[in-house]
Amino acid sequence: MDTLSSKVQAIAGFAFAAVFRAIKAARPHRPIHPQGIRLVGTLERDPGARQLSGIPWLDTAGTSEVEARLSRSIGLPDGFPDIIGLAVRFTEQDTLADMLLATTGPTGIGRFILRLRRDAAAAVFSSMMPYRSETGPVLIAARTIDGPAKLPMEPDAFRSLLGNETWTLELHHASPLGPWTRFGTLTLTLADSLGEDTAERFDPVLNPLPTAGTYGWTRRLREPSYVVARRRG
Repeated sequence: MDTLSSKVQAIAGFAFAAVFRAIKAARPHRPIHPQGIRLVGTLERDPGARQLSGIPWLDTAGTSEVEARLSRSIGLPDGFPDIIGLAVRFTEQDTLADMLLATTGPTGIGRFILRLRRDAAAAVFSSMMPYRSETGPVLIAARTIDGPAKLPMEPDAFRSLLGNETWTLELHHASPLGPWTRFGTLTLTLADSLGEDTAERFDPVLNPLPTAGTYGWTRRLREPSYVVARRRG
């Protein structure tokens, strides 16, 4: 049964990769998330969370300087809702770590359903695919707690409204269907006065979250698509 499940997951992974290849023919540089806004900031992990995640890095207080990219995943024209992606990168003990979040619902099964949104400030972002911890699967989520009331995903409007302000998101962890527990905050600002895009590629397969494990089924689903996305041209 496990072998059958693995084969089904591998087939699904290669099917996703085939879709990526088709999109890449039209968008050779970035098949998805074609345009983004570069942000910088700080990820602070709180001391003494009321419920531990089982991932030591999440459960230990600390501060990391981050680079981030906010983007429209499908790349629909400005004015249309889209799946909004938030990619966060930091360095831990000289090793890169990438955390990728996307707009989903906040509760129950909605955490595993991508949602089209126009406004980043009103959105809930989650990892969708769980990390492996000492106590079981763990999801990560982020939601706005301070900053501009609206952050529309048209790049010029986003940059204009954020300006010199700080966008602050509260970070949470949870079991797949359990209650969310706060573990820290993410504060972001435009990387420069123009908030131009970054050429960096964020990859949670190559750059996993510190001390967090992964599940074989998540790797089988994700890795083929990321291999396609990594190829230049």
